[in-house]
Amino acid sequence: MKPINLIKTTLAVLFFQQIVFSQEVKKETTSTNPKYTIDNCVNHFDIDKATKTKVGYQYWFANKDFTQENTLKMSIVEPGKSTHAPHHHPEEEFFYILEGTAEFFLDGKTKIAGPNTSFYCPPNAEHGISNAGKTDLKYLVIKKDLK
Repeated sequence: MKPINLIKTTLAVLFFQQIVFSQEVKKETTSTNPKYTIDNCVNHFDIDKATKTKVGYQYWFANKDFTQENTLKMSIVEPGKSTHAPHHHPEEEFFYILEGTAEFFLDGKTKIAGPNTSFYCPPNAEHGISNAGKTDLKYLVIKKDLK
């Protein structure tokens, strides 16, 4: 091999190694994946850690910063109110009624149901949930996070 080709090849190899090494280091230092332990994988409801909303409050059992794909939230809505107007998004979503009476809206139609009922919202379907009862509505929201 000619000396000039040997120098070019050596420089190319060194340059390639530098790129690979710097990318490996970057991956290690910028990782935001949580470390899962028995302590942070068990989440008992704590009202002091709940977030107050205009219509009640919400409590995240598992949010998108912690889970790999799905989130789990509990919402409490005061009588006659809803968290927001009907809307749609690309993620599918489940509601599971724990307490109270919910009115579920899906693509122009509604159903009213109580505890131990689930509602499924397919991706991009217009949907909403409101409190149709005289007591607080308590429900779980399970949503796929499309990171």
